[in-house]
Amino acid sequence: MAQKPRPDWYYCEVATTLEVIGGRWKAVLLFYLMDGTQRFGELRRRMPRVTQRMLTLQLRELERDGVVQRRVYAEVPPKVEYSLTEFGRSLIPVLIAMRDWGRAKRTALVAKRELQPAA
Repeated sequence: MAQKPRPDWYYCEVATTLEVIGGRWKAVLLFYLMDGTQRFGELRRRMPRVTQRMLTLQLRELERDGVVQRRVYAEVPPKVEYSLTEFGRSLIPVLIAMRDWGRAKRTALVAKRELQPAA
C-alpha cells in the first residue's frame, strides 16, 4: 500500500507555523485572545473589517488545530466563548514578537506604501 505524501508544510518549520497562524485574521484573533476568554461578539467588535463568516471559519480552523477552545453555554440567546488552549498559549512569544516588529516597523512600512503609485 502506497503511503500518502506529506503536505509541504511538514518539511519546513516556518511553513508549519504559518499553517496554523497564517491567513488574514488568525494571528490577530490569537493576539486578542491573549487578553483572555472572549465572546464571539467581542471578537467581532474588535475586528470590524472581518465578516462574520470569515471569523467563524478562522476560529473553526484554530479550534481544529487545538489552538483555541470553544465553549458553548446552553442558554438563550446562545453564549459562545473562545480562549487559548495550553497549546495555543505556546504561540504567545511568537505573537509578541510579531507585535513588537509591527510596532517598530509600521511607520516605515506606511511611508513606503504611500510612496507607491496606486495599482
